[in-house]
Amino acid sequence: MKRRDFIKNSCAACLSMAAIPTILSSCSALVNTTGTLGKDGLTLTTEDFIIKDKGNTAYRSFLIIRNDALKYPICVYRFNEKQYSALWMKCAHQGAELQASGDYLQCPAHGSEFNNKGQVTNGPASTNLRTFPVTVNDKEIFIDLRKQS
Repeated sequence: MKRRDFIKNSCAACLSMAAIPTILSSCSALVNTTGTLGKDGLTLTTEDFIIKDKGNTAYRSFLIIRNDALKYPICVYRFNEKQYSALWMKCAHQGAELQASGDYLQCPAHGSEFNNKGQVTNGPASTNLRTFPVTVNDKEIFIDLRKQS
């Protein structure tokens, strides 16, 4: 290998290493919460979506609700201050627990993918995810577990 090629390759490796903290910090954005489970559903607050960093305010695109009383978690996506979707994280194909990745959920078992509204975007799943009605009142988000939307 020529010296010039070695330097180019070494610099490219250094630059890609510089991106690692950014990649790792995006992993820390995944937030789990338990919510408050009532007789009809789950309650959380809009403030659970707020990210405060050095005086700036941003919003998480989703939260994962893990509660001991639920067999599977629920992923809640935020579209704007009044619009959310709540998705049962059970794959419609064979029931594996889904993993959230940005604006979609993916099944680690067979690769099915669902968008942030629960619609199948990649099989083998052929039906959409179970979704729940979401109501926003002031700063409170209520997920009605009695119904499927």
